This record gives sequence, structure tokens and C-alpha cells, in this order.
Amino acid sequence: MLDELSGKRLRREEESAMQIGVIGLGRMGANIVRRLLRQGHTCVVYDRDPEPGRALAKDGASIAANLAELVSTLAAPRAVWIMLPAGAATEAAIDELSCKLERGDTIIDGGNTFWKDDVRRAGELAARGLHYLDVGTSGGVWGLERGYCLMIGGEAAVVDRLDPIFAALAPGRSAIATTVGRQGRDRRVELGYLHAGPSGAGHFVKMIHNGIEYGMMQAIAEGFDIMKNAGSPRLPQQLRLELDLADVAEVWRRGSVITSWLLDLTASALAEDPKLAGYSGHVEDSGEGRWTVAAAIEEAVPAEVLTAALYARFRSRQDHTFAEKVLSALRKGFGGHVEPQEA
Repeated sequence: MLDELSGKRLRREEESAMQIGVIGLGRMGANIVRRLLRQGHTCVVYDRDPEPGRALAKDGASIAANLAELVSTLAAPRAVWIMLPAGAATEAAIDELSCKLERGDTIIDGGNTFWKDDVRRAGELAARGLHYLDVGTSGGVWGLERGYCLMIGGEAAVVDRLDPIFAALAPGRSAIATTVGRQGRDRRVELGYLHAGPSGAGHFVKMIHNGIEYGMMQAIAEGFDIMKNAGSPRLPQQLRLELDLADVAEVWRRGSVITSWLLDLTASALAEDPKLAGYSGHVEDSGEGRWTVAAAIEEAVPAEVLTAALYARFRSRQDHTFAEKVLSALRKGFGGHVEPQEA
């Protein structure tokens, strides 16, 4: 009986296996390929740096020497996932790729592109018979094991056709209980991926996600800064407190209202380096926070917390506090972001 069930499961996996091209093999791009390969999908990969491709070849990926070879290796209708920095690099890759693809093929932008650029691109590519999906991808360097939360924009029929790809990358149900009252709603979101709407919707939702992330990180950082300074000599002696911040973070992970992955990363960073001496507190921003604030202005929506969190990052580049060190530790924890070296 078990052998029969295993055989049926294997056949289902084989029937849903797909072929996809992936351009950009950095931290997230390479792990996206690995997760797809583990789920039985076929990946043809390309990066200007040949080294990550060689490493992925050992896991079963096929390496393309250039975009033309990548396209010729894929069977129609093709799907190509681009995982490059937002802006010029992604724009150039899409421009070159679109000249080599055929009608009915699909370009997927899994980076952090500005959502209005997605709207423009989708229109331009549609005129050439090409499909375009914008996929906000959250999960950072932990996505290989934990899975990626995906927010997808574009045509519903194309999203449905590529469902096995998104299902493989998403976390799945894990241990999170289904929210009461969701009967009759899209079950894909309970697996960790969402068709958010038309072109641009995926990256718009991801943009707001990152804006909220700024606010949550800032709140955690400021709270720990206040606790660190509870023993300040500026306070009366009898009111000074010497708190073990690593222990506070650890106990908050267990049953408190603010339990979260960000708190997990805070506890990990403080356990490893209680004074966060390895961080200067210089906190970069990757663009989505600015775009979130700009969207709030366009919509006349007050966003005091998110705006203040963005401005706090600007200030961190001039004057560093313990709060900024917490922020730097969190960015390194979930995304592998390293502080820029002082000139």
C-alpha cells in the first residue's frame, strides 16, 4: 500500500515538473534554483559570473553561456525568471531577452522592481506577444529551507500555467493554522503565494511589505535601545537597570505578543554579540521604503511610522546609536546585507 501511494505521489510530481530559465545567480537567485531542483523542476541558468553556475551544475542545473543559449535550450512556451537588482540591470536583461523570445513566452521579474515599471513593461511586452509577471519575493537568504512568500502580478491564465513553479518555491502549509473564516477563498495564499492582481500588483504588495518591515524593525531597534540605556548614568542611581538584552529577546520569543521572525533574528544577533560590537549602525535602504512613502503621499494616506522609520535610516548614516546596530544586525540576519565599509 505504501509503495502504491509513493508511486502515485511520484507520478504527480513528474506530471507537474516544469522547465524554467533563471537569470541572476546571487544569494536569492541561486537558492531559488536549488529549491526548484529539489522539487523536480528543470533549470537552465545564466549569470555573467560563471562560478555560481558551476556550483549549481553540481546540483543538476544546466548552464547557459549566454542569453541566446538559455533561450534555445528551453522548450516553448518558455518561462524565464530574472533575479537581478532593480533598475538598469533588470531593464537591460529584459530588453535583450525580449528580442530572443517568441510569442507566448513569459518573463518573470522576481526582484524588487518599482511597480509602475512593471505596468509599463507588461504593456510593451504584450505588444510583442510576450507575457510578463512581477513576483515580489520575500524570504531572503533563508528561503531555500523555509520557502519564499510570493506576491504575483499579471495575467491569471499565465499565473495558473506556472503554478507548479510557484508552489515549489512557496513555504507550503507548515505549522501555521488556517485563519478561521477563510472558507471559499483562494487556497494558494495558505501555501504562501498570492495572485495579487494585474501587472504591477505583485511588486506593489511587496513594496508595502518592505515598508512595514522598516517600521517593525525600527520599533524593535528603538525598544532595545531604550532598554540598553536603562542603566544610563543620566538616571538616578536607584532607578538604573542593567538588563540582559539577549535574555529579554529570548524570553519574548516564547509566547509574547510580539513574537516574530524579526525577533528571532534579534535574539540570535544578541546571543552571538551582546553589544553588537561588530556593527557600526550604518543602515542602508533598498528603495522600497522610499516608494512606500511616495505611494502614501500620492494616495494622501498618513504613514507616520513608516516615514519615520525611513528617515531614521537616513540619520543612521550620520550618527549611530545602538538602535541602528540592531537594525544592521537584522538586515544581515534575514538578507545577508553587509554594512558598507567606511571610506
